[in-house]
Amino acid sequence: MAQWVAFAYKNEKNFGVINIDTVEVYSGDMFDQPVATGKKISKNDITLLNPCSPTKIIALWNNYKTLANEKGLSKPNNPLYLNKATSCISQPGEDIIRPKSYDEAIFYEGELGIVIGKHCKDIESNESKDYIFGYTCINDVTGMDIVKKDPSFDQWTRSKSFDTFGIYGPIISTEIDPLNLQVESKLNGKTVQNYNTSDMFFNVYEIVSFLSKDMSLLPGDIIACGTNAGLGPMNEGDTIEVSVEGIGKLTNKLV
Repeated sequence: MAQWVAFAYKNEKNFGVINIDTVEVYSGDMFDQPVATGKKISKNDITLLNPCSPTKIIALWNNYKTLANEKGLSKPNNPLYLNKATSCISQPGEDIIRPKSYDEAIFYEGELGIVIGKHCKDIESNESKDYIFGYTCINDVTGMDIVKKDPSFDQWTRSKSFDTFGIYGPIISTEIDPLNLQVESKLNGKTVQNYNTSDMFFNVYEIVSFLSKDMSLLPGDIIACGTNAGLGPMNEGDTIEVSVEGIGKLTNKLV
């Protein structure tokens, strides 16, 4: 397993593989035969950044059995998804900022994220593994009260695309089993979500295959696999930490 990161060091952006105390620096393209430079930098001397720059962020809805049962929903015929605007992306550790246009509930949603590694189009689920670079932590922050505000149209894109609502990283882990990972969210240190990815209706390989038949998936694109029971609102000053087994944790504060 390798854990890839992007980071700032002496005002320059770099990427590499993070170890216990150091980062091994690579050059080139993370997704296309990166080359180890032989240089190592102490973890204490770097600032972690978003590990990739997606052309799109795709978020699944109603993909976990437990949450579906709570809400009285049945398994969809196929993966249900929406897009988050890439302008909503914020850096790991940065504050979640309440937008001036919205003063109602802001929800955390801890999730597993898929990071695409190469151009992917019209593939079958048994081929998906070859197109996935790795996996990351996601907090799919949502202005929940907007969704049903207008009875004529569910406003999922707006609810999830406010600036700073796109939170992922800071690590991309490779060679882990995405079918059996524990996902945990802690609100102010208290566990509020704790579930396993085995509870998905559609697993990561089925998701990638389905999406690839709708649209081209490109290196660095992110797919948020959906959340499970325990999602809920945050108040100003709250700190939310999302961790995924084998990957790491992602921490942000609502201000």
